[in-house]
Amino acid sequence: QVKLVESGGGLVQAGGSLRLSCAASGRTFSIYAKGWFRQRPGKEREFVAAMTWSGSITSYTNSVKGRFTISRDNTKNTVYLQMNSLRPEDTAVYYCAGASTARWPADYDYWGQGTQVTVSS
Repeated sequence: QVKLVESGGGLVQAGGSLRLSCAASGRTFSIYAKGWFRQRPGKEREFVAAMTWSGSITSYTNSVKGRFTISRDNTKNTVYLQMNSLRPEDTAVYYCAGASTARWPADYDYWGQGTQVTVSS
């Protein structure tokens, strides 16, 4: 099993920045890819960004391209989501996810508990 724990959420003004972290523990060697998803108020959960654990492939949803950057620190089993130029519409609960099957787009087996990001206008 893999446990994922997110941190770094909070309240920020529009135009500001936040960095989310997702630390993995357990069978971390089984993780092929990690991703970030979000669920905005009244909306379905949606894909934000993902990368393979090797770093060879990254992917972003169009609305965050150029503003968000996904990265990883293999020594800490941690993936990050740097979010710049935040907008009120980025307000959501952000979830970290892990995929153990080597395929792309990834199928996610593991999920964190979520961290709230609120962007005020």
